[in-house]
Amino acid sequence: MKKNRLGLAMGLGVGIGTAIGVATDNLGLWIAVGVAVGAGAGTTLMQQGSKKGNDEEPDKSS
Repeated sequence: MKKNRLGLAMGLGVGIGTAIGVATDNLGLWIAVGVAVGAGAGTTLMQQGSKKGNDEEPDKSS
């Protein structure tokens, strides 16, 4: 599941955007907003996951 954080976040964004779009009768706008928010959140989650694995101190012998 860790590798698919972008897809999960985009799916959630589209789902939430669709729900808001149906409620406000402006589906096109809110699907696009959901995709954008989901892509941003997914990218952030992926970057945070990769930083946790790289917490080792760099080699200072040079």
